[in-house]
Amino acid sequence: MRLDQYLSNGTELSRKEAKKVVSAGRVKVDGETCRQANRQVEAEQSVHLDGKPVNPPGDIYLMMHKPAGVLSATTDSSQPTALDLLPRGLASRVHIAGRLDKDTTGLLLLTSDGQWSHAVTSPRRECRKSYRVWLAEAIPEQACRALEKGVMLNGETTETRPAEVRVHNNQLIDLTIGEGRYHQVKRMLAAVGNRVEALHRFRIGSIELDDKLAPGEFRALTYQEIRSVTE
Repeated sequence: MRLDQYLSNGTELSRKEAKKVVSAGRVKVDGETCRQANRQVEAEQSVHLDGKPVNPPGDIYLMMHKPAGVLSATTDSSQPTALDLLPRGLASRVHIAGRLDKDTTGLLLLTSDGQWSHAVTSPRRECRKSYRVWLAEAIPEQACRALEKGVMLNGETTETRPAEVRVHNNQLIDLTIGEGRYHQVKRMLAAVGNRVEALHRFRIGSIELDDKLAPGEFRALTYQEIRSVTE
């Protein structure tokens, strides 16, 4: 594929604009500045614009508003999965980046790009995720402070990393965490003597669930949303 086509497919640049940035010396291929817009680029080569990586054309990046009762799984013989909500041809090309429990609703990311998915889910990247949490009991201030400091989960040997807590009312909070331990939000609230009644993820990193998406609907991520994960 020509370099200018690669750039126009992988960014928001038009083909004409892509030629200009190449001529200006703003593009590197495999670490070397390239000023030839007609240079052929293979999918495995690295392309950077202004020092930032350009994703290979053809990768798929989606957000979905996951409804309750749907598994975050590729297939299941007896229960509906998130991929069942996609057209068959699309579902076969993507995987889920960061799962949600069956009864948890909200933002689910799906992609064909394994490296991008790793940036979302890798513990080392600490991609923060925000949840709206409906609680069975009123949450006292000391419990919020404990969550912000880190709590010991049942069966674990290390405390959770500090969380961010925003209180809407005494039984509704937003909780932002940078880890992905098993059933972490539910277990964190259990550790401070409460119980989660309902859970909704509304943000991953700086990607927020589109409020125009009804449960079960999906859309392609914007260029800015895609890039936000690796910046």
